[in-house]
Amino acid sequence: MMKLQDIANKIGAKLHGNGDVEIRRVANLKTAKTGEISFLSDPKYRSVLEESQASAVIIREGDVPHVKSAALIVKDPYLGFAKVAQLLDTTPAIAVGIDASAVIDKSAVLGSNVAVGPNACISAGAQIGDDVQIGAGCFVGPNAKIGKGTKLYPNVSIYHDVVIGEHCLFQSNAVIGGDGFGYANESGKWVKIPQTGRVVIGNMVEIGACTCIDRGAIDDTVIEDNVIIDNLCQVAHNVHIGYGTAVAGGTTFAGSVKIGKFCIIGGTSVFNGHIEICDQAVISGMCMVMRSIDKPGVYSSGIPAQSNKEWRITAARVLHINDMYHKVNDMEKQIENLKSALAELKK
Repeated sequence: MMKLQDIANKIGAKLHGNGDVEIRRVANLKTAKTGEISFLSDPKYRSVLEESQASAVIIREGDVPHVKSAALIVKDPYLGFAKVAQLLDTTPAIAVGIDASAVIDKSAVLGSNVAVGPNACISAGAQIGDDVQIGAGCFVGPNAKIGKGTKLYPNVSIYHDVVIGEHCLFQSNAVIGGDGFGYANESGKWVKIPQTGRVVIGNMVEIGACTCIDRGAIDDTVIEDNVIIDNLCQVAHNVHIGYGTAVAGGTTFAGSVKIGKFCIIGGTSVFNGHIEICDQAVISGMCMVMRSIDKPGVYSSGIPAQSNKEWRITAARVLHINDMYHKVNDMEKQIENLKSALAELKK
């Protein structure tokens, strides 16, 4: 629980009203009660603001006349809400101390205040920074490096030689540094190509549950600083994702894709291998990105949901597109021939 004045000081907000109000948690604007704080970022919900029972709200300057409670005034209420939520976060620590069942190789180097949960394994030569939390059942492979303040939820697997920066967060069952999908074919028999690159992850990166990031085939797979990747994503070998990019759930990157900085990638999108996406590209959900993109903008593909009857009609027509193309092409040629013939007659 914190006083509103203290919260204002922490996030750099201007206080409106009673700073001694005590706030214990964040809440939805419609359902908030005494002791809770909410926010308004869209003016169309001002009527809800006027009826809210929250002890305090986070708003822009222009919404002050519509407030009955105390308020924190900021430029971006949604960002302010995120910062307040962090201050009031009650999520328990992933691990506390070194559990007796943890297996830590004698050659591993652990910084100060490292916490390791039950049945976790830290392999030979691993380097773990200060204040790292490693959850139950995690595996940290030989010579892996994890920067200070990083957190691994239970059952995260970090393979050998992986490098992870500071203040990162990995949700449960993420697999970092597994082999890339590299094979040669000899008369129908698959011959595995050893994947000798690494995964190198920057600072302030968050990786979702069950997401897999494959190690490079020869060079490294790279995730730059401040990247966020949602659950159930696949990042293949030698992919490079630029600073500040956000990737929603279920997205798949084939090998050697290069994604620029500050891109926004919608869920379940698929990227063909060996293409490049420029900075600040926005890819809407379920996109199939087959070619490189060299200009910022919004890109979309796929067919929006429709009734089954409409979809069946659309699908049937799609099957005849090639025939329709050739018919239209023939008609255009006939029209051009007629134009030429008329031109000759006019002479």
